[in-house]
Amino acid sequence: MRLTPSGGASILDYLLHGHPTVEEDYGVFLGTTYRMHSAASTFISEAVYEGKLTSDPVNDQQVVEVPTEYTGPLNKDAGIIFLPAEHQGNTQASDEEIAVIAQSVKQLLGRKFTAKDGAQWPVSWNDILFVAPYNHQVNKLRIALSALPGGTQAKVGSVDMFQGREAPIVFRSMCTSDANESPRGLNFLLDKNRLNVAISRAQSLAIIVANPSLINTPTQSIGQMKKVNMFCHLVNG
Repeated sequence: MRLTPSGGASILDYLLHGHPTVEEDYGVFLGTTYRMHSAASTFISEAVYEGKLTSDPVNDQQVVEVPTEYTGPLNKDAGIIFLPAEHQGNTQASDEEIAVIAQSVKQLLGRKFTAKDGAQWPVSWNDILFVAPYNHQVNKLRIALSALPGGTQAKVGSVDMFQGREAPIVFRSMCTSDANESPRGLNFLLDKNRLNVAISRAQSLAIIVANPSLINTPTQSIGQMKKVNMFCHLVNG
């Protein structure tokens, strides 16, 4: 449903008045997440919801144990991890990012996951979601992961496919070497709502795999500057 042509905005956009959350005199903002560990939800709260989103304390029992002898980049039991994958000329898919993801999965499978109710089990393919913005990367990821032991069970899809879903671990592949050359451009690739949905599927770990040069993407408007700034916040923690 839309407002009159003179309004030019959806009813929700109109009620939000440019704010990321509903103002108190217009409605109720549900400010507690019962899904995400606070180490992951803090970024979402600050970057998307004006610091108003909190995590239910019991969520912090959801952790992916880091082996005591492990010294690699997957060294957090919860929160957001950025894994760089340098590449050039990619628009809708990146073999470089797929290689990083495949190697990371090998390191995560079998780690002990603790749920909020205290139940524990080794991380399996059922505990991981793989999210990409473009179908080309979705298809290439599915093929590459299926070559790994048990990888035919991998849950790979777009943000739209996983909306409403959750898992202990979520991978988000950004695919593109240069945001301005990506299909639908910077505004789609770095859209805060799509990043929000992807990251907030994670109960414990959200892992972002991207070309680190994306933080240097040239912008043409204040809105685009805000999108790149949010991505910088995501990458740098």
